[in-house]
Amino acid sequence: MCRTLNLHRSGFYAWLKSPESQRSHEDKRLLGQIKQFWLESGCAYGYRNITRDLKGHGETCGKNRVYRIMREAGIQSQRGYKRHRGFTGGGISHIAPNTLDRQFQVSQPNQAWVTDFTYIRTHEGWLYLTIVLDLFSRQVIGWSMKNNPRADLVIDALLMAVWRRKPEKKVLVHSDQGIQYTCADWRKFLAENNLEASMSRRGNCHDNAVAESFFSSLKTERIKRRIYTTRADARTDVFDYIEMYYNPNRRRGNNGGISPVEYEKQYYEKL
Repeated sequence: MCRTLNLHRSGFYAWLKSPESQRSHEDKRLLGQIKQFWLESGCAYGYRNITRDLKGHGETCGKNRVYRIMREAGIQSQRGYKRHRGFTGGGISHIAPNTLDRQFQVSQPNQAWVTDFTYIRTHEGWLYLTIVLDLFSRQVIGWSMKNNPRADLVIDALLMAVWRRKPEKKVLVHSDQGIQYTCADWRKFLAENNLEASMSRRGNCHDNAVAESFFSSLKTERIKRRIYTTRADARTDVFDYIEMYYNPNRRRGNNGGISPVEYEKQYYEKL
């Protein structure tokens, strides 16, 4: 082969052992930054926005080079997800009145609960989280995490709340008008466990502001600071936030600057 290429054998083997070119070395360095900016964007940025980020940090590479590096590394923008089964379809939705009517201050535990769900991005896809929160102390008393947003996601969270609290009187459970909360399975579970439905007015997120506030804290204080490779990683981190930090330690202004668990403990000690 060396004779065909008119190369000396020693020169050929020296070429095989030679270090990578300067451009190849630079491509690898850029790839590290590209991955970082891509992950920070929630895997949403394509090569054009990545190029802007690189230039904003003093790099001089062009968009064609960034495109080539991303293509070779298999990095591309995620332009959305297919609509999951369970968001639409099924029987007729049954809407409950807004009985809670933004009365977020209650006098005792297990008087009114609020519930909602959100989604968390991972490299494996979305992880859906539902929480049930007691308005008295703002403690998360039920939660559920699954790979899809079907009705069992929200019912399992409410089941945990019922199992933990074992309420002796009827509890008002406030939610939005999502299909998970208007389906027959949800209404059946409420009726069987002495729970009364209340729902936000359509398109009015402030009617469920306490649940929205919790999700805002979760995402600001934990999720936005993390990059989850798997759903299992996200589950572990969210569990740690709820059970090891938020409920027992997170100080809340409406609780007099103490945690939800401590607030309820002081309430029962006073009885």
